[in-house]
Amino acid sequence: MKINVLTLFPEIYGCLKSGILGRAIENGKFDVSITNIRDFSLDKHKKCDDYPFGGGAGMVMTPQPLHDAINSLDPAHTAKRIYLSPKGRVLNQRLVIELAACPELLLVNGSYEGIDQRVIDMDIDMELSIGDYVITSGDFASLVTINAVARYIDGVLGSENSTDEESFATGLLEYPQYTRPQQYLGVEVPAVLLSGNHAEIQKWRRLKSLEITKNNRPDLLEE
Repeated sequence: MKINVLTLFPEIYGCLKSGILGRAIENGKFDVSITNIRDFSLDKHKKCDDYPFGGGAGMVMTPQPLHDAINSLDPAHTAKRIYLSPKGRVLNQRLVIELAACPELLLVNGSYEGIDQRVIDMDIDMELSIGDYVITSGDFASLVTINAVARYIDGVLGSENSTDEESFATGLLEYPQYTRPQQYLGVEVPAVLLSGNHAEIQKWRRLKSLEITKNNRPDLLEE
């Protein structure tokens, strides 16, 4: 998979050089390219924002740099073009898996009060939100999206079964996990996990998933 990112703040993406994603990118499992929107501005000061028509607080990103950047990186419109926006479709695991099947993504990151609507109308395939709140720029939402999607790319995780039983994979939140030592500060690991009885372990995990989902996310049970 190829992921192109358009941003005013390329330095934010330095974290992609670390950890699981850093190793996966280095090993060619997928590719991320970061492009500065200012490089496409025709303004002599590389300005990319202006006051909104109709008044209001804040600044709006101007259409020219964004439109030119998008069509320079994706001239044939082969990528799925996504604008990270609190107005967008909310990212969930089903959508993550859908996006992971795309050969190429183009993530467009707004800042300030957002981007000129004409760019959305002309150039964007999907607006995407990571939740019902507002953050300072789309870049942090892009990082979340990249991280979530990359986990479903072959070879990124150490085990191809790592995504099978985690939260949301089965429609429920994940069951509790334990490791050594067997006793810590007087608290024992549940005996069933030490029994070797795989049927009972699966039953216990299922019940715990249901219990946690009921307490923390009852809306998932309704679905």
